[in-house]
Amino acid sequence: MARCADPRGGPFRMHRTRPWKRSESGASPLAMRLLLSLSFLVATTFALVRSNEKEEEDDLLQGINSYRKSLNLLPLAQNDRAGCLADEIAERLQNHPCSTSTYGINLVPGTGPQSTDYLQLLSKCDIGVNHMGDGVILPVCVQDLVPSLVLANYTQSQYARYLNDLNYTGAGFGSDGDWMVVVLSTDSLGGSFAKGAGDREPVHGWIMAMWSVVLLMAL
Repeated sequence: MARCADPRGGPFRMHRTRPWKRSESGASPLAMRLLLSLSFLVATTFALVRSNEKEEEDDLLQGINSYRKSLNLLPLAQNDRAGCLADEIAERLQNHPCSTSTYGINLVPGTGPQSTDYLQLLSKCDIGVNHMGDGVILPVCVQDLVPSLVLANYTQSQYARYLNDLNYTGAGFGSDGDWMVVVLSTDSLGGSFAKGAGDREPVHGWIMAMWSVVLLMAL
């Protein structure tokens, strides 16, 4: 029987292949590739969702500023810390059904127990507790967050009085699911949502349990 020839002229030699090995983690190469592909898909999906949310928020800011321009009011500027708080509140409201009882909530001194969760949100967003009392939080729930309907819920409702107020000069936006949250800020220190030197001091009883009220409002 003729032997197969090597193209280089010598006899063909059978090379011994290395046995298949698992990675140190115990997963096969195929499983690792599938895991990486799944991770990439999740990351890409999250990026697309966040991009869509950002677009919705930008459209709302543009719509609100057009509304304010028609009233000869200055446009609202983006307030990053207010936006952080709006994002956090929207995330916590996403599983609550839409309610016709939504209303704006002032962050002025009030009664009631302190809300530990709410204070944690302020800490996470690096907001001083003494720098948010003049602000206001305006949540709305609109199915699929249709832009025209979301804008109407702010400009053609009781929320309009806040947008008509020249004391509010900044805004932060957050959205999740069917919920949109707008947080309005002021130029005054008490409504700037800035970080304050006294952030780490004990919070006194005059702070309203904002988060508890938001949850009750959403039910």
